[in-house]
Amino acid sequence: MRAKDIMNRPVVFVRNEELLEDIINILMKHQISGVPVVDENNQLVGVVSEKDLMTKEKGLNISSYIAFMTSILGIDGKKQLGESRAILQTTTAKEVMSTPAFAVHEEATIEEVVSLMMNRHINRIPVIDEDNKLVGIIGRTDLLPLLLNR
Repeated sequence: MRAKDIMNRPVVFVRNEELLEDIINILMKHQISGVPVVDENNQLVGVVSEKDLMTKEKGLNISSYIAFMTSILGIDGKKQLGESRAILQTTTAKEVMSTPAFAVHEEATIEEVVSLMMNRHINRIPVIDEDNKLVGIIGRTDLLPLLLNR
């Protein structure tokens, strides 16, 4: 069995210039925890995950995330909401994505997929073709049915 046999498509993805506000809305709408990032040629360039949105190295640290959440809940007023909203409306996927994106070729074996996911501690892995174009995605839960069929 190959990656192409179990990958999900179409893939929910974002472009380099997608704003954080839109990315968060996409994650919530599709109930996913991460999304591949592609360039203008639909080539995979990175991944934005919930973790990327909250890490200090990416510009949005956990304290600003908490401040944003408390402002939404009305705990700390309009000023903080405005500052958090400004960050979300000016920061792009390119600025926060993890790169390089770990991916597998559509012909990769399931063993290769599992190995990469386990060794890199990732929950989802983009699937690319020979031109590095995004063609699918495999999440950990997509592997569970395979355990039943062994």
